Amino acid sequence: EKPVTAGELKAAGAMAALLKDAIKPNLVQTLEGTPAFVHGGPFANIAHGCNSVIATKTALKMGDYAITEAGFGADLGAEKFLDIKCRMAGLTPSAVVMVATIRALKMHGGLPKTALGEENIEALEKGIPNLLRHVSNIKNVYKLPCVVAVNRFPTDTDAEVELIIKKCKELGVNVVLSTVWAEGGKGGEELAKEVVALCEQPNDFTFSYDLDCKIEEKIEAIVKKVYGGDGISLLPAAKKQIDTLVANGYANLPIC
Repeated sequence: EKPVTAGELKAAGAMAALLKDAIKPNLVQTLEGTPAFVHGGPFANIAHGCNSVIATKTALKMGDYAITEAGFGADLGAEKFLDIKCRMAGLTPSAVVMVATIRALKMHGGLPKTALGEENIEALEKGIPNLLRHVSNIKNVYKLPCVVAVNRFPTDTDAEVELIIKKCKELGVNVVLSTVWAEGGKGGEELAKEVVALCEQPNDFTFSYDLDCKIEEKIEAIVKKVYGGDGISLLPAAKKQIDTLVANGYANLPIC
């Protein structure tokens, strides 16, 4: 099975003409006048889940700090951002902000949506391992400095906040409360200071697999290191697909 290319269909010229304007990132701004570049954004559940390399590199030229979203957690979005985008673009992130809410963690701990507004330390205890796994991935797999930003809502209690701070400290990571959603930039000043401090530190950024590994080995590395699985078992259809990719010369690409 050989893929058909746009060139073979003689469509490449028309596609390039269509993309002539799309290649430029959109410059927008926040309510407080901070510039933001919007360009691309394929969902992390079907693609790499981050904006374009052009947007990131443009933003890096425009300010002292560029913040980019690589959403859907440190397994789905961040894994692809780090292993695919950063590798292909030669980018080394200075620090990672892990965003969490106490409401979501209590939901991970088994609470129904209707009960999230009440203090429940037990549910939070059950849900926190999810957050800690994401933090561990960033620190121990990718070797990047990390801060946990808790979007604080009025229903969050001091006891709940204290629990998160304590658990993250055990992993050597600080927790900073953020109220940007309510107060704008003012609500993120403490977080910004922590991010700046982390950016001053050197880091040992590492990928979760090497490009010259076999495709099966890359899949296995992600499953074991990032998702905490025991290993992989490939169905015949998947094995066939891998053989096709290798035959067509795609063996040494990062995987998605």
